[in-house]
Amino acid sequence: MHCYKPGDDVGQLEHWPFDNPGSDYRIKEGSPRASGRIDLGGPGNTTRFGIWRCTKGIFECTEQGDELMTILSGRCRLIDTANGIVNELAAGDSILTRDGSRVTWEITEEVTKVFFGCKAEGF
Repeated sequence: MHCYKPGDDVGQLEHWPFDNPGSDYRIKEGSPRASGRIDLGGPGNTTRFGIWRCTKGIFECTEQGDELMTILSGRCRLIDTANGIVNELAAGDSILTRDGSRVTWEITEEVTKVFFGCKAEGF
């Protein structure tokens, strides 16, 4: 079982390029670089649990699956492009995003998050 708290060392992560066609990533500002790790579930499963990190920058994407995330470090704004709702997030904050929602990530300080996602038809 994994238990992460804000500020914890999450271990090694691998580069995750912004190239998933379903997510339709669009870099808006800067050169954000993402990395991550799936600790449980993933391809072919209906759930997944893992760690994601991204450097400063702004990008837009379509969320793949319902996802509950908790920010472990850093700061960002997550903007729902459909309704303009802005969520300011920092270490200890959690948010739920819905499958298929289009969001803009404005990362002002490198962000590390832990996430749990589910998708009825699988990832």
